[in-house]
Amino acid sequence: MSSPNCKRCLLNELDGEYFKSIYQYIENIPLEQKAPPREYGRRLALCKNCGDLQNGMCAQCGCFAEVRAAKLRQACPWGKW
Repeated sequence: MSSPNCKRCLLNELDGEYFKSIYQYIENIPLEQKAPPREYGRRLALCKNCGDLQNGMCAQCGCFAEVRAAKLRQACPWGKW
């Protein structure tokens, strides 16, 4: 019997299909709703330097940082972007 995935595991420790689905979701965001690549990169750089980023998730709002950063009309809960 395998143990269930824990909520504190790293993304690469989760089921591979689940991890892929995050990037497929980002890929399928309509262009008019997606942050431009340069802005996406800027946002992720700020997230990577934030103490609230834990295993790919924002400890403030619980989102996957990469998904939130990819959406044009989203904002950082701390107001950093």
